[in-house]
Amino acid sequence: MALLTHLLACAFGTGSWVAINGLWVEVPLLVTVLPEQWDLPSYITIIIQMANVGPLFVTLMNRFRPGLLKEVAVIYMVVSMGVIASLLLSFLWNHTSVIAGKSHSIAFLILTFFLSLVDCTSSVTFLPFMMQLQPQYTTTFFIGEGLSGLIPALIALGQGSGISKCTNVSYAVNITTGNETVESIKFQLETQYLPPNFSTLVFFLLMTAMMLTCLLAFFFLTRQPKVWELSQQQLFPSNIVLNSFDQILDEAADSQLNSSCSCSKDPKGPRDILPEKVSYSLTKLTFIYLVITWVSALTNGVLPSVQSYSCLPYGHTTYHLAATLSSMANPLACVVATFLPSRSLSLMGFLTMAGTGFGAYNMAIAVMSPCPLLQQSQWGDAIIVLSWVLFTGMLTYVKVMAGVILRSHSRGALVWYGMLEQLGSLLGALLMFPLVNIYGLFKSADYCSLQCPV
Repeated sequence: MALLTHLLACAFGTGSWVAINGLWVEVPLLVTVLPEQWDLPSYITIIIQMANVGPLFVTLMNRFRPGLLKEVAVIYMVVSMGVIASLLLSFLWNHTSVIAGKSHSIAFLILTFFLSLVDCTSSVTFLPFMMQLQPQYTTTFFIGEGLSGLIPALIALGQGSGISKCTNVSYAVNITTGNETVESIKFQLETQYLPPNFSTLVFFLLMTAMMLTCLLAFFFLTRQPKVWELSQQQLFPSNIVLNSFDQILDEAADSQLNSSCSCSKDPKGPRDILPEKVSYSLTKLTFIYLVITWVSALTNGVLPSVQSYSCLPYGHTTYHLAATLSSMANPLACVVATFLPSRSLSLMGFLTMAGTGFGAYNMAIAVMSPCPLLQQSQWGDAIIVLSWVLFTGMLTYVKVMAGVILRSHSRGALVWYGMLEQLGSLLGALLMFPLVNIYGLFKSADYCSLQCPV
């Protein structure tokens, strides 16, 4: 029975962020089809931030109407929404609509919002429910959260990017000379994308299956004995356990939003072993809070918006590898932080600077698009992929370090962690969206028709 419960808790945890993580690793294929093209990541980034209305609503309801929301009912509704949205996305992801004379993937963007709403809200509902079970199952739940980023990345690697090749495309041009019009045939190199190992439809159906597995796991978990049933005789069997604003944000800080580290920030396990209290000066706390805001802005808003511009000039395969491997770097960094935790502020500062440096390189390459450094060199391909992996891994480790430090300081410190993390993410997304989609700071081009100076 214990092993079965562990498996159920793990499967339940995989549904927390699998939808959005799956979207991010599939973007390299989506940008070749959807009309938003290279701007698509910036749309996804801002939509994810808009979806934070979900956890905000749950927070406010539990602050001003405690007990009104039923925890089990809310989770059933959220996960069922995820299953339906994933299934619809499988068949409607490439459906387009014309708005103001331009084609847009409205169905994809709307369904992305609902998937983001599901994942963001899971951060403030899944963990409180797991706290009703024995503490060891909560640790297994966090393993499942890590797998919610790892499994889609592995599936995307198996899917492949689809081989692209340059093809001579002919088209007719009418040339008028005096009173005579002559039809001429011209040739132009264009990129032709061959299909990947399996289609985007199959990929999203696999994500739907994972969400359905999460729903079934939750169904059976609700039939497991609760911790408090032994002492409180089921006085509160289905009420949301969050009774204050501080507690809800504490839980939100434990589950990173927008594809962030999906693991516990307390390497000893969530609340089963209380960490030793450590006091930090106001100066040190201010430094940590600034780091949290800065790192969240970079990882959740600024850099994801321009990943296509940073990688696609090197080719479609390079973008695919950068997206999938950097996505895998996130849970792997969490594992490293779990076994090698650190509270060193000096190390935090060094890793923040190093990660920012890699992020600056990625941003510089995006600004140079479509003619970045080392474009026709395998070194350029390798460096940009490695830069994205190290950027994600280092700054993910920094966020885990910050959580470990602040949890050892006080409960209120984690409240500020959650607030500043969301503030930084929102500011980063709001900054980049107009730069990418309104002012056109970043330029795209067809890989095969590029004419860059050697």
